[in-house]
Parts: sequence; C-alpha cells; structure tokens
Amino acid sequence: MCGRYLFTAEQSAEIQQIIQEVQRRCDAQKLKIGEIYPTDPAPVLRLEDGSVRPDLLAWGFPLKGKPIINARSETAETKPLFRDSVEQRRCVIPSAGFYEWDKQKQKHLFRLPGKKELYMAGIYEERDGQAYYCILTTAANGSMKEIHDRMPLVLTKEQADAWLHDPGEARRILHGVPPELDRTPAGEQLGLW
Repeated sequence: MCGRYLFTAEQSAEIQQIIQEVQRRCDAQKLKIGEIYPTDPAPVLRLEDGSVRPDLLAWGFPLKGKPIINARSETAETKPLFRDSVEQRRCVIPSAGFYEWDKQKQKHLFRLPGKKELYMAGIYEERDGQAYYCILTTAANGSMKEIHDRMPLVLTKEQADAWLHDPGEARRILHGVPPELDRTPAGEQLGLW
C-alpha cells in the first residue's frame, strides 16, 4: 500500500532537475513540494516522443468519486481498469521516500539505503483532458513486512529506464522483488524530534 509519499529536493540534484523542468513546462502554482496526498498533482516521469519527460499529473484514477491510488502489480495486467495503462502508459514516480504507519499508528519513512531519491513504478491515463497516475504495489519485502504486507513497486534507477522503454522488461519488473529499504520514524527523519 502507498497512501502518502515525500517529494522534496533537499540534497537531491535529480529531484531539483525534475522540479525545474516541471515548473518550466507546467503550471508551477499547482506543483506541491513535501508530503504528497492522494489527488495532489505531483511530478511523474513518462515517455513523450521517445524521451523521458517530467509532467504534472493528479494522483489517483477517478472512479465513482473515489480515487484509485494503487494497483496490485500481480494483477494489473489483467484488470480492465489498469491493463491498457500497463501496456502503453507506464510512468515513474520520483520521491524522497514513502510513508507507512505501523499498528501503533507511528508513521515511518522508507528510503533506499544511501540514496536521496526513490522511484516507484506507476501507470497513468487521461480522461477529459486531465492526466492521472496510480502507484503499483507488490508484496512487502523483508524491510517492510513488519509494518505492512504491501509496498510500492520500488525501482532502481536502471529499472526505471527499462520500465518506461521496454514492455518485456516491464512485465518482468511487475513480478520482481523490490530492493531492501531503510526505515526511520518520520518525525525523526524530518528533524521534528
């Protein structure tokens, strides 16, 4: 499951470049920095004329008034709502990490060890001139199981490129195991404690 994530440029040249490009190409007023919630417009990376470009999309496929923010990687290829997007409209969601809550309602930030960026596999669609994205989730790996049984389909940088460009490799990634992550109580990571 992924219900919130962190998008910030602190100490990340890659994320700073994405922000600058989104501000240049899109309505900079809509760009949100910090904790991203469902329905927020946020940067995603997608193919445009064969090149990877950042764009500003709303988080969640609208369905009967409720946004669908996650899709199970194990079944996304067969579900009518996601099938065409998996085949033709894959995207990568850049972040600094994602949040999950434990049974005691303690919020934790998950990040890649030694990295300032964390990329998640996603899909998108367009309806009535508006673009929406959904984060793919998978079974929790060892670093996540204690907190939740699902997690975003985290991509290495090499996988992110393959996810966007190579349909065959994308199918393999859908059924892979994400890399191990570091976990920190969120307030501690953000300097609040």
